[in-house]
Amino acid sequence: MRPTPRCLAAFAAGLPAAALPALVAWEGAWVAWPGFLLAFGGAIAAELATLPRRVALRLRAPAAATPGVAATVTVEVVAPRRLLAHVDLDVAGDAELPAPAVLACAAGATAVAGFRLVPRRRGVLALAAVHVRWTGALGLLSRELVHRQPAEVRVLADVAAVRRRTARMITNREFTTGLKPERYVGDGSDFESLRDFVAGMDRRAIDWKATARHREVLCREFRAERDHPVMLCIDSGRLMGELLDGMPRLDHAILAALQLAYVCLRTGDRVGLFTFADKPQATVLPQAGVHALQAIQERLTSIAYSPAETNFTLGMTELLRQLRRRTLVVLFTDFADSVTAELMLQNVAWLARRHLLLFVALRDPLPERLADAELGAPRDLHRAVVADEIRRERLLVLERIRQTGAQVLDAAAADLDGGLIDRYLQVKRRELL
Repeated sequence: MRPTPRCLAAFAAGLPAAALPALVAWEGAWVAWPGFLLAFGGAIAAELATLPRRVALRLRAPAAATPGVAATVTVEVVAPRRLLAHVDLDVAGDAELPAPAVLACAAGATAVAGFRLVPRRRGVLALAAVHVRWTGALGLLSRELVHRQPAEVRVLADVAAVRRRTARMITNREFTTGLKPERYVGDGSDFESLRDFVAGMDRRAIDWKATARHREVLCREFRAERDHPVMLCIDSGRLMGELLDGMPRLDHAILAALQLAYVCLRTGDRVGLFTFADKPQATVLPQAGVHALQAIQERLTSIAYSPAETNFTLGMTELLRQLRRRTLVVLFTDFADSVTAELMLQNVAWLARRHLLLFVALRDPLPERLADAELGAPRDLHRAVVADEIRRERLLVLERIRQTGAQVLDAAAADLDGGLIDRYLQVKRRELL
């Protein structure tokens, strides 16, 4: 319990009464100060008598949330008397802190305060304590209750939204026109079926043994090969923790990787996962089925943001050791400039010699926007020159990656999902593996 600013102001306003006998030539002036103290003490006593000593609190928090999506934390307050309560929430973690709430509590009724938490990154938001402060009817004294029963909100990738978006994408006729991945009848290397030969078919497709056995001309139909191993390789180093369109690059990569894994498993391929930063972190060997998607989901949503620089040599060496056969490796990473990308280029070249590499980089729109902006001041010219140099070096590094034989996808965050799946379907159709 403590005095409020109103209490201190009221006491300060009565201090001149103590000096009244020295200022006024009146024998009864001395009564002013004891009278003020008596009145002030009576007000304090009345405040103490009506001020509730305790209120009941209950904190309700969701078990999980997703980055960029608001989650609601509620605090229930039950007071024995009518009062005005100020409720504040202590949150430890990377999120937009909620503003304190003011509750008008009726006697014996439950008042609810809702706090809107918007996580910025994956991880854990710790709700350390709830502070409830209330004053008496006169506003002279206040009490504060600190509710210390810590709760946690796990911030995970929105897997359900990824599944819904992927399901809409692969069932969209405009998207799948010419890219239907399940069969590709008439193209590919996997035997599909026998059918009667008709004019216009390729004579090299005739199965002469089946023709002699059935005494009619039959030809073979093929489909695109299935059961390819696909390894999702995600860099979780320092550069991947930078924000892009309000979300870290690593989270963009995780959502795109989840979506691609769902499509790969739907088309009959096997999917694995490899994450690394300054050292290898997690490995899930390529496998098929629902259990593979669950294992990948658990590992992807638990990837931590690493402040360390990425060690491509150690990471790619471990990845090459894990892969026994030719694999489609989808590498999610990024680089700052051509100088720091030299070591990455060497390791990417080693990987591209043995496997089919799809290099995925997230393009930051800021250099392009600064390079193409109107020049109104000398500093705008300096920014435009630097931005154009960054853009030119980035294009140079990507071209050198293409020269190693790797596929390159340099896309903005908004175009990453569709571009990645489109490139995967092209690899399937052309049977580059």
